[in-house]
Amino acid sequence: MTVIKDAIKKAIASRHFNGLITETFEFAINQEKHALEKNLNPFPVVVKDCFAVQDIRMTCASKMLENFIPNYTATVIQRLIDHGGCVIGKANLDAFGMGSTSSQSYFGPVKGSISNIDALEKDWRIAGGSSGGSAVAVHQGFADLAIGSDTGGSTRNPAAFHGIFGFKPSYGTLSRHGLVPLANSFDVPAIFSQSATECAKYYTMMAGTDIMDSTSTDPLPYTSLELPQIRIGIPKEYNHPTLSADSLAAWKEATELFQSAGCKVIDVELKHTDYSIVCYHILAETDIASNMARFDGVSFGHRSKNDFKSFNDLLAYSRSESLNDTIRRRIFVGNYYNVRENRGKYFQQAAKVRRLIKQDFDQAFNEVDVLLTPVTSHSAPYYSEVNAAKFKHRQRQDDYYTQPANMAGLPAISVPFSTCSEGLPIGVQLICNYLEDYRLLDIANILYKLNKSELNR
Repeated sequence: MTVIKDAIKKAIASRHFNGLITETFEFAINQEKHALEKNLNPFPVVVKDCFAVQDIRMTCASKMLENFIPNYTATVIQRLIDHGGCVIGKANLDAFGMGSTSSQSYFGPVKGSISNIDALEKDWRIAGGSSGGSAVAVHQGFADLAIGSDTGGSTRNPAAFHGIFGFKPSYGTLSRHGLVPLANSFDVPAIFSQSATECAKYYTMMAGTDIMDSTSTDPLPYTSLELPQIRIGIPKEYNHPTLSADSLAAWKEATELFQSAGCKVIDVELKHTDYSIVCYHILAETDIASNMARFDGVSFGHRSKNDFKSFNDLLAYSRSESLNDTIRRRIFVGNYYNVRENRGKYFQQAAKVRRLIKQDFDQAFNEVDVLLTPVTSHSAPYYSEVNAAKFKHRQRQDDYYTQPANMAGLPAISVPFSTCSEGLPIGVQLICNYLEDYRLLDIANILYKLNKSELNR
């Protein structure tokens, strides 16, 4: 059995998790043939369904784009295909990437593959989000690499929940051409894989300047650091009240591992972190309102079959029928921030604080090489908990640990580290300075090996 046929077999066996919106098995088999003809090693890839792949449906998990077929391929996906990548399918997500559970999809929720399979019909562990389907693909083994997008933690969050690696590169080092935008200045194509070395391998295939993306750039070349030379920064602001005892313990254990290996551990201050989550939502919602304006049912997308007497009726019916409550709410809020009398009070103030947040990181990296933080407040909860009203607060609090890296455009990675009292995965997060992606991946690999050798004692 070929690599791709084996991956397809695993994907079929994993259908009960609802990780894929569109299966592209024949497409992948043909790509495997072409790769072998070019003496390339084929490898299975799953792509989050907000990236364009030519002639394959791209839905963004929404009724609005239920039948949209792009006529081009996203740059990062094409670069993978050019290296032997074979697209197994398009991964499920929260509609248009708005959510942190992957339960808000028009095609049904993604069910975390760490769940009890026998109880899936009653309740399940959430997959995290918004790139939950991509995480399931790697965790279940039917993708060596899954592509997600990361706007405020959408890759690192589900990676932590599934005990795999989730890597958000520096802003601009992976082209955004072909990615449906959520918040332009935060969005980054991101990588799920089973190891930091695999993340580095696939990142190298995709990274670099792209003529189709004016914000694209090249990462810095790798410069090695001996283990005792690495300075680990511990930001005290990440010891947040929402952090569970298990996540706090994992953070402390990772710190002690670095310390025992001879690394210098330094406490650092990121004093504007508490403001970051509020500013992130103001800036993101403003971008969302602008980006979602194109989905009008005229140029493309769902068009209502209701009788309408005006163009405004057409827009209202089409968008109300095809965009969920979360999307509509964020559009309303974004437009509120954007009106002339509010722009100075909200958007412009948030943009100023964003600069202060970036300056906090700049000052920290004058003292340390990498920051070590939690990545989620706890392990994956049950879907029934997500539906509880009180859980909405926690969803935003999980963003607390991840979105500052997006605010500053920094590379960050979720590293699988330990388990909670219920035996579910818990990760820790590493953050490096801008464009130091290869250093980050190297340190992530060091931490993983240190932890593995400690566990094997």
